[in-house]
Amino acid sequence: MKYISYFFILFPVLLFAQIKAVEQDTTDYQYIIVEGDSIATSAIGLEEVMLLNKLKFDSRADRKRYLILRRKTIKVYPYAKLAAERLQTMQERMDAIERKSLKKTYAKRIQKYIEEEFSEELKHLTRTEGQILVKLIHRQTGKTTFDLIKELRSGWRAFWFNSTASLFNISLKREFDPENEKEDYLIEDVLQRNFQNGILEKQEPAISFDFYALSDKWLSAKNKP
Repeated sequence: MKYISYFFILFPVLLFAQIKAVEQDTTDYQYIIVEGDSIATSAIGLEEVMLLNKLKFDSRADRKRYLILRRKTIKVYPYAKLAAERLQTMQERMDAIERKSLKKTYAKRIQKYIEEEFSEELKHLTRTEGQILVKLIHRQTGKTTFDLIKELRSGWRAFWFNSTASLFNISLKREFDPENEKEDYLIEDVLQRNFQNGILEKQEPAISFDFYALSDKWLSAKNKP
């Protein structure tokens, strides 16, 4: 998995406020007062919660495939999330550096840091985990791994790494396409369920799609004779 490791080499604190309900003298209506806020409110804004369909499988084999996909997706998603965060941080800092020589020095320093911290773990990914990671990098950054390497290094290196990956049935040009690829839709289903149960930390995708519409599409396709 050294070609995937190579890609990674390239690149408000939560306030635990005390909440208390105050019952008013003239009414049974309860207000919520958040410490540090002088304005009482009758409600607290909550994050959107998606209502997900109950999982149903046509066979034990389908269920097994989904469970394997879930395990692999949960394993590699943090790396894709990290890639998006590192790229954003690196780009912001690079934009703030005017001298070309300093930009080059900074980029090398980041590459070394990421290599020391994560490359050893990435080497142990399986072929299918590597391909899922490539898809999720596109989901989180909006760019394929191939294009990211091309931007950060050179077109020739991107071509070479993609050719090497193809020997292992992995394409660095693969995009995350849940609208046309059922496996990608199932990956998104895994992500949404594990965002809700707290196993994975949610990060908004860099590409646009409607998960509810995708669910309707794939469930309808499943029910067609």
